[in-house]
Amino acid sequence: MIKTKIKSFTDLEILHLSHNIVLEIYFITDSFPTKEQFRLTSQLIRAAYSIPANIAEGMGKYSRKELIQFLIISRGSAEEVKYYLILAKDLKYINDETFEKLNNKIIIVGK
Repeated sequence: MIKTKIKSFTDLEILHLSHNIVLEIYFITDSFPTKEQFRLTSQLIRAAYSIPANIAEGMGKYSRKELIQFLIISRGSAEEVKYYLILAKDLKYINDETFEKLNNKIIIVGK
């Protein structure tokens, strides 16, 4: 087994997965009602991009303790996204299949 050193947040697989979730959420929220632009859409997008943003920021810190704190914040944002996806599903803005697909990805990121 070859070990590689992580030099940047861009080397993290979890960063790429969470970034793809953000892109998917941007795409699905385009179909949300206009009235949700400054409500659910805004909250969902902000929570989603907070996940990779906090991973990236944590990787830029000098101590392991600071990195862990940012990873905890990122996990909290993942939980927030899960709730907003439940709400979007219940409001019929997304279907069950889209919900399951995104929720499963969020679960992986949260772990």
